[in-house]
Amino acid sequence: MPGRKFLLLALLGCLAGGALAKPAVSAKSAKKPAAATPLRKVAVVGTTAVAATALASSAKAQSNTGELPRTVSDAGPEAQLAKIFKEIEANRLNNALQLTEALLRQYPNYRLAHLIRGDLLLARTQPIQGFGALNGAPADKVADLRAEAVVRLKGYREKPQENFVPRYLLQMQPDQRHAIVVDTKRSRLYVYENDLKNGGRPRFVADYYVTQGKLGSDKLVEGDKKTPIGVYHVTANLPRQKLADLYGSGAFPISYPNELDRQQGRGGSGIWLHGTPSDTFARPPKASDGCVVLTNQDLDAVAKNLQVGLTPVIISSSVEWLSLDDWNKERNELNKTIENWRADWESRDTERYLKHYSKRFKAGGQSFDQFAAQKRQVNAGKEWIKLKINNLSVFRNPGKEDVVVVTFDQDYRSNNLENQMKKRQYWQREDGKWKIIYEGSA
Repeated sequence: MPGRKFLLLALLGCLAGGALAKPAVSAKSAKKPAAATPLRKVAVVGTTAVAATALASSAKAQSNTGELPRTVSDAGPEAQLAKIFKEIEANRLNNALQLTEALLRQYPNYRLAHLIRGDLLLARTQPIQGFGALNGAPADKVADLRAEAVVRLKGYREKPQENFVPRYLLQMQPDQRHAIVVDTKRSRLYVYENDLKNGGRPRFVADYYVTQGKLGSDKLVEGDKKTPIGVYHVTANLPRQKLADLYGSGAFPISYPNELDRQQGRGGSGIWLHGTPSDTFARPPKASDGCVVLTNQDLDAVAKNLQVGLTPVIISSSVEWLSLDDWNKERNELNKTIENWRADWESRDTERYLKHYSKRFKAGGQSFDQFAAQKRQVNAGKEWIKLKINNLSVFRNPGKEDVVVVTFDQDYRSNNLENQMKKRQYWQREDGKWKIIYEGSA
């Protein structure tokens, strides 16, 4: 019955048959980073044309060869979903049903699992011709659940390679224990540890399925139903007791819009990491008003790694990755540039110091020309300057423009002034050189 295809198997065919890019290692990844480069495939199931029609060709029940586990782990549903699809592919429908029911015992409100269970029960009595085959199933809801299944299995099959790191995490300050990186294209959130024993190298900890804005990413204005792209940090921890049920087990607002967003005319507010309503296990990949949404279980796990005012949250439309060699090269280049800026300020050579600033520099209501005139006037009265930089962090901003976000504790001393502040700068590459386009207090 070649026309009776079960869409779950078509899904598996999509995942295994070339929809995912093959991992490749390139020494030139710093110049042309590829989002799929550092992801390694984890073998889950094989897919064949015969298997792709096996379920629809027969709805006969088959005997079980052994008792299957009645519970699943707390690591999330992806591994169990992969097992379910593997049993379906092998036409072991009773096994698949047992695994699905075990999944539902752990996550009673998991709508995707309920849909799969309904299809498996229906397959006992009639051929199935599509995913969500029950009469009257809303097409848009079924499409949402299918989209969730696709991104969950992709996330399960592909994990970051050991010797690759997100391009954005160039340097975390010592007290930033973890960083969050969100890939909206993959509906995936990655947690990285600041591995101080290895020079602050980011170390992969875990990854989770997430929901983004209904209309995707690259937020521009209030109410556009999009998730912002950029470098942010956690600003608060809002417990369940202070929130509506929509936000689940808690919420962590982030610092959107940041200084660069405002400079570029981006607006809106209220972008949070938060959980799901009490009657919902997971939401579709595109379902929020712009927030990044996790299951309550996953949010609780991630929350243990979040530090208010410290943890960076970097949201990208498609994560770029670097080999450790290229990461070190890019990191060292930027650290050297920042050190040259510091030394040139300390030298009181104002013209050399100003060469670190873009002609497009804007901050505190000043243009570059106004800023330069002020610096020349101030430095004329200086006999000596001592400048120290501590707790430096350097994060590359996702997006088309070559921009990095630099934050540090600045200790400034001179013959007539002492000042300590937390400073943030945005550097952009112009004609091959890094230039400051914004600086101010953080």
